[in-house]
Amino acid sequence: MTTFPNSPRLIKGAIVGIDIFTPIPGVILFQYNPDTLTRRLQSQMAGEGGAGSESLRLKGAPEETISLDIEIDATDQLEKAESTALSMGISPQLSALEMLIYPKSSLVIANTALLAAGTIEVIPPVAPLTLFIWGPKRVLPVRLTEFSITEEAYDVNLSPIRAKVSLGLRVLNYNDLPLTHPGYSIFLVHQIVKETMATIGSVNNLAAVAGGSINL
Repeated sequence: MTTFPNSPRLIKGAIVGIDIFTPIPGVILFQYNPDTLTRRLQSQMAGEGGAGSESLRLKGAPEETISLDIEIDATDQLEKAESTALSMGISPQLSALEMLIYPKSSLVIANTALLAAGTIEVIPPVAPLTLFIWGPKRVLPVRLTEFSITEEAYDVNLSPIRAKVSLGLRVLNYNDLPLTHPGYSIFLVHQIVKETMATIGSVNNLAAVAGGSINL
């Protein structure tokens, strides 16, 4: 079947993990974009319970959480006899997601050696910079807070070949990150893009109101 030549190219969502100890970033491209995505925003008021103008002050960007379900299926790859799918099913894709919340084994071994040598305090390893990418206008630094996998089918070696993954993400804003962290700038750019789109929407709405029966 040929695709209509003028049809828009489908942009797939993705989660990307960037670790300073790994030269190749972990890229989890959504095989199928989820039909729904739930976002929850909680305002951060500086003067809750305060009097006067203090109750109207904002102490930062709202806390935003994102929840979505993604499906991973090796059926097409198995039909094409792709070697990775035949030998491991969808285990590589699931492992790439899981590694976002695992410390690197090399750091675990190093910390264990330091403890055995008598080091009093071992600093926990830093998680990779995780980006949730949902089109060019939504690139967000996030932390994976909820993660459940429902494996639905297996091959003869019991490697999963179909699964549903439910993800809960907490957006990290400039209140959560130091100024030197790349996620700080990424979120700030995201907010500026959002402000620009809000201005465009307001201008269009104002023009519609002014052209109607309402006298400003």
